[in-house]
Amino acid sequence: MNNAVVRKLALLSGVPLLLLAIPLTGCMKEERGTALSEPEPKAFISFVAPEYSSATKPFFENAVKDFETKYPNIEVELQVINWDHLDSAYTTMISRNQPPDLLLSNMYAHFAKDGLLNNMDELLSPALRKKIYPYFTETGKWSGVRYTVPYAATIRELYYNKDIFNEVGIDGPPTTWRELEDAARKIKSTKQVDGFGLDLTDNEIWAYLSYFFYGAGGGWMKDGEWAINSPKNVEGILFLKELYEKGLTDPEPTVTTRDEKQRILGNGKLGMLISGNYFESVVPREFPGLKWGKGPIPVKEGQTPLVLGVQDIWMSFRTDHTNKEALSKFLDFIYEDARYEEFVIQEGFIPTISTVGEKLAQNDSLMRQNLDWIQHAKFYPIQHPAWSAVLNATRNMGQAVLLGQMTPQLALDRLQQIALSKSQ
Repeated sequence: MNNAVVRKLALLSGVPLLLLAIPLTGCMKEERGTALSEPEPKAFISFVAPEYSSATKPFFENAVKDFETKYPNIEVELQVINWDHLDSAYTTMISRNQPPDLLLSNMYAHFAKDGLLNNMDELLSPALRKKIYPYFTETGKWSGVRYTVPYAATIRELYYNKDIFNEVGIDGPPTTWRELEDAARKIKSTKQVDGFGLDLTDNEIWAYLSYFFYGAGGGWMKDGEWAINSPKNVEGILFLKELYEKGLTDPEPTVTTRDEKQRILGNGKLGMLISGNYFESVVPREFPGLKWGKGPIPVKEGQTPLVLGVQDIWMSFRTDHTNKEALSKFLDFIYEDARYEEFVIQEGFIPTISTVGEKLAQNDSLMRQNLDWIQHAKFYPIQHPAWSAVLNATRNMGQAVLLGQMTPQLALDRLQQIALSKSQ
């Protein structure tokens, strides 16, 4: 083969190689460009919730898993903490400048006062804001700004063992203090079981103080000012002390918790106690043969029948990595109707959003009643920054008052001083 033919074949064979080189070069440029582009940054949310029951943690774990599947660019860190340790846990986080992005708890205003919280109106979507029952929202505002979203709500009423009442000849729940004392005495003398469950433990004492403050015609505040040591409130505590001294309550009010007392009632060893509406789902499940009834919290003669409303609220702390768009998506997600309905039914709560409340009330007369009554309930003054300090100060006063180490007047004077000092 001569040199001319070789050169010709070489040129012909090179043509497709050159042609192929053109698109290959383009692809290589695109791949290099993709490799150099910045990946979309991940948002991060940490949230802390209390443990209401053994089902609480699995519920939130499943919710986080589903949320991260739907939003793979948002990472969620979850902690579910027993109520007994919740306050100390998040207090430690805050002291280390590592607060959670979201906290579910029962007090917030001291954090708002210190400038630690996000404005919830900047996180709530219009759709979620529209669903929230309005009567829950006022206690979530401090200085006119919404810092909380209600999530878990209950209504406190008097629950009683119907079999015990029938056996001793009591027709229905007592509505006054005199009737409460008479019923407790009749149960104690006839059945030889405790008449009235009184919870002055560190977990619940502020609730029982509220029942008998309001029942006497008093309350934590009057005309926007702290009024803890008012004569009416002192009268309420004196009545509780007298019930205990007469042997008409359970023998260990500062030791046995509300949940333990509910089981004692279910076992037929206690006539009545004040509890939340979760009683209606939790206790009959554990004691399927129990016949129970309920009524308003007994009050002093001449006072208006009383129910107490309690709510636990979401708050959002300002952090170095706060991502309001991610937080808004997460709040929408955990309030989705089917998911939130599961939570409410599982824990025995009252819905705080109308879409779920209306659905559950359609075929449940107890839910309809609870939703109606909570609109007229008294609430803790959680919108006042001093409430946190007042609540904590109540924890150690139950035993001192019952055993005579401190008079009711002196105990309430001290609470009043704490409230005033923390309000400055």
